[in-house]
Amino acid sequence: MATTQSMTEHELNILRRLERLPFSWPHGRLMAMGGLGYFFDSMDVQLIAYLLPPVAALWGLTNQQTGVLGSSVLFGYLVGAFFSGTLGDLIGRRAVMMNALAIYCGFTLLAAFSPSWGFLFWSRVLAGVGLGAESAIIAPFLAEFVASRYRGRFVGSLSGFFSFGHVYAALMGWLVVPAIAQGWRIVQVIAALPIVMLLWWRRALPESPRWLMQQGRTPEAERIVASMEAEVVRRRHKDLPPLDSVAIPPVSMRTGGTFFQNVAALWSRAMARTTLTLWINWFAITFCYYGFLIWIPSLLVRRGLTVTRSFGGAIIINAAAIPGYYSAAFLNEKLDRKWTIVLYMLGGCGSAFFLSGARTEASIITFGFLLNLFMSGVLSGLYAYTPEVYPTSFRTTGMGAASAFGRIGGVAAPIIIGMTYATIGFGGVFSMTMAILLVAAVVVAVLGRSTAGKTLEQITAEEIGVSGQEKLG
Repeated sequence: MATTQSMTEHELNILRRLERLPFSWPHGRLMAMGGLGYFFDSMDVQLIAYLLPPVAALWGLTNQQTGVLGSSVLFGYLVGAFFSGTLGDLIGRRAVMMNALAIYCGFTLLAAFSPSWGFLFWSRVLAGVGLGAESAIIAPFLAEFVASRYRGRFVGSLSGFFSFGHVYAALMGWLVVPAIAQGWRIVQVIAALPIVMLLWWRRALPESPRWLMQQGRTPEAERIVASMEAEVVRRRHKDLPPLDSVAIPPVSMRTGGTFFQNVAALWSRAMARTTLTLWINWFAITFCYYGFLIWIPSLLVRRGLTVTRSFGGAIIINAAAIPGYYSAAFLNEKLDRKWTIVLYMLGGCGSAFFLSGARTEASIITFGFLLNLFMSGVLSGLYAYTPEVYPTSFRTTGMGAASAFGRIGGVAAPIIIGMTYATIGFGGVFSMTMAILLVAAVVVAVLGRSTAGKTLEQITAEEIGVSGQEKLG
């Protein structure tokens, strides 16, 4: 049964202490722990693009079968994202984040020894459950440690680790997959084994102080904040600002929500506009993003490039994610998250328009590079924006549900492209991408809320009011 209660002055002081912390080593360590999870996430999702050509040839797959296999990780991703979000609010963020990568690691190793395409498909689905859980929990979890003045840059930069995974996957797809007879198996082993070291390092990961207070475990939250403060002071050799310099509105805490209450709260009167905006944008960007990235090596081959040259072009295109994520992370604070998302979606529209008419190798790679840059920037904005517009009591449920709904687009895109490519052709694929991005840009421009420079509690207060928790029921 969900209940509400007013924050005590002691609890508000804990939030003020978090808010006054400058970016320092504790935050950098959290970014590395979470960012490496995103690295492996993006690496694995992108790897399927380079496994498809040899696997399709090995087992004689049709376009439709190839598209289904291309969506395999995203089928599991959808399930993992949704349940990691709901579980994150019920049992804690840390527990979910600690176990998600272990699931991915085990099933990715299993996939490397697949005797058939069906076995590979189901192994990749189950690996995707772990990846989806990992991806959905990281941003809302770690955003709860970060002060408002750099939260947008922090989470945007955190999601930037996706870009390095894309490039690493492209390098393995170029250097390993075509060079070795069983290269598609070897790269999956390479993808899984380093995760054991990351899991070991994550033993030191603290639970979110905000979530602990929601659960009535304020002494534990205070110990974690005190430990961060001590480390910051020790490394900076400087005292922290006074608490009265930090403003936190007295938002009521909603505690004890069940699975169904938290899911229902996403579509309450107070949150329906926010949830609708996010679900449309997550669906649009994952449809375009994964449809583009998973099919780009195969599409390049069909445009006349050799397999080796198509992989080289794909590496260049994947490298665009690095400036895409980090430029958007910078603009998250300068323009506000919603306008960063709009700007990069419009840039994606323009890139898709020119890509739809591209005929030469140079033009395809140039506009493909720009399209990936802008779509990566949209994701940087969405990963920063989504967690902060939901209250702490169902923040990870909101993030997980939006991410899961978006993955429906990611699942559908490779299948739809595989089924329609013969009819609509190369230009049609990217004309469709342009139209979807344009619709999403209009939705977030009209319905999106401003969040830059505000504490998580300020955003909650603006959406549901200081004592407006009844609107969530």
